[in-house]
Amino acid sequence: MRKFITSLVAVLVVANLQAQQQYTPKLIVWITIDQLRGDYLEYFKNSFGERGFKRLLNEGVVYNHVQFEFSNIDQASSFATLFTGSNPCYHSITGITRYDFEKEQESSCLYDAHYLGNYTHQNFSPKNLLCSTIGDELKLASKGAGLVYAIAPEPECAILSAGHAADGAFWLDNYNGKWATTTFYKNIPPYVDKLNSGTESLSSRLSSFSWSPMLQAGSYSALPYITDKKQYNYKFNEKEVGCYPRFKTSPFVNNEVGKLATQFITAGGLGVHQAPDLLSITFYGGNFLEVQDKTYTQEVQDIYFQLDKNMEELLEAIDKKVGLSQTLVVVTGSGYYTDTEVIPDEKEAVGGTFHPKRCTALLNMYLRSIYGQKNWIQGYYNRQIFLNRKTVEDEKLDLNTVQIKAAEFIAEFSGVQQVTTDLSLRSGNWNEGSATLRYGTHHIGRGDLIIELQPGWGVEDDVTGQRGVAKRNNAVITPLFFIGNHLKPKRVERTVYATEIAPTVTNVLRIRAPNACRDLPLSEIK
Repeated sequence: MRKFITSLVAVLVVANLQAQQQYTPKLIVWITIDQLRGDYLEYFKNSFGERGFKRLLNEGVVYNHVQFEFSNIDQASSFATLFTGSNPCYHSITGITRYDFEKEQESSCLYDAHYLGNYTHQNFSPKNLLCSTIGDELKLASKGAGLVYAIAPEPECAILSAGHAADGAFWLDNYNGKWATTTFYKNIPPYVDKLNSGTESLSSRLSSFSWSPMLQAGSYSALPYITDKKQYNYKFNEKEVGCYPRFKTSPFVNNEVGKLATQFITAGGLGVHQAPDLLSITFYGGNFLEVQDKTYTQEVQDIYFQLDKNMEELLEAIDKKVGLSQTLVVVTGSGYYTDTEVIPDEKEAVGGTFHPKRCTALLNMYLRSIYGQKNWIQGYYNRQIFLNRKTVEDEKLDLNTVQIKAAEFIAEFSGVQQVTTDLSLRSGNWNEGSATLRYGTHHIGRGDLIIELQPGWGVEDDVTGQRGVAKRNNAVITPLFFIGNHLKPKRVERTVYATEIAPTVTNVLRIRAPNACRDLPLSEIK
């Protein structure tokens, strides 16, 4: 009897191991749609086919909303959070740009003079990303055997979703339209070079693109607030300044991304190795650059209509080459949407404009009245005020006391919701109200005062004097889909955190979560 039980246990263990191996995918395809809005998927669904977004909704595990735990989300902070499973307080990518007050110079969060660009003049690397990504952990677990690539319109999306150990990260250069990368990554597949040369290059084809409404006029009733229903016809010319950034907000950029992604799947051998591979793809789901001063447009519905076809083609390519049952496809958004509020004539706006120069000048006068006629302010950047710490040190003042007095003063300004100090966040003296400020900043390079503005308040640009464009994330519904890898369709109503997605993917891969990740995998995905 004992021998029988021992044999039965052995059989069950082997069966369990085989089941785990069977459902460990050969390929992970993570699709992030920059500025994706879940409400738009609902509004535009009648114009979609059956094998794109509707396939995700009908065949996938669907979470209605992904929540980011910090404010002021942008491309860089969003992508770093998604692929590390941690917030900016750990991964340190708090925004697309950084500012050096000593050099009085703004630079990209990816800037690294040690590496050159391939097909670009930009010097980029992921060195400022201070923790590992899903791709990094896959590389470690597979001893380098698993392939990791990322494709995106923008460098921030590509590099931050690829990580430190990836085989390659590619984006469309703003000046020549080529698929660019950095010498930090050593591998450029031949099909990338081919798409950058001759008649297949974007620059040689750009003038052939013409964008007119793709749907019948009556199909634009999904957004009843559209007042301008003109029959637009946008052209693109490589000789025009800014033609490629403009192109990258059109539906055609998703065609280019989809074309290269398909090359990686069909010609790159992804999904055929013993170790799983990872391909990160970024599509664009925001409004067209020329109409971003309008909230509701025909153009954005066209972008979604054509993106639905891109999704269908990509899913079909995966199914044909690797098999959807052997692939886990993850689809989500970036958690924000670039929007400009235009107030009708003779109507008052809700909110106002915060003036950084005026604010810092008055704060400096206030501190002078207390501590003496010195220059107490170093500057303002990204809703943070930086004190002149050298002056504070030279005057032998307590930094914590100065920060608190300055915060109390700034808290009285119109439009300021709350102010917290760097030292309070460092010491753990923060509460639920200031949690978003803590999660969204990093102690290295953080200002002395971190400001949260009230809803509807914009920030005046110090250079142009204009009110900044608002990026709204408070009401942007960001869905999350998992499809493939033998998952059964399911709809989950609860809100999930952006930091829960990465550990879910690594759990499916049977590898460690990224090293700064603190959340557990989503229980519905096994």
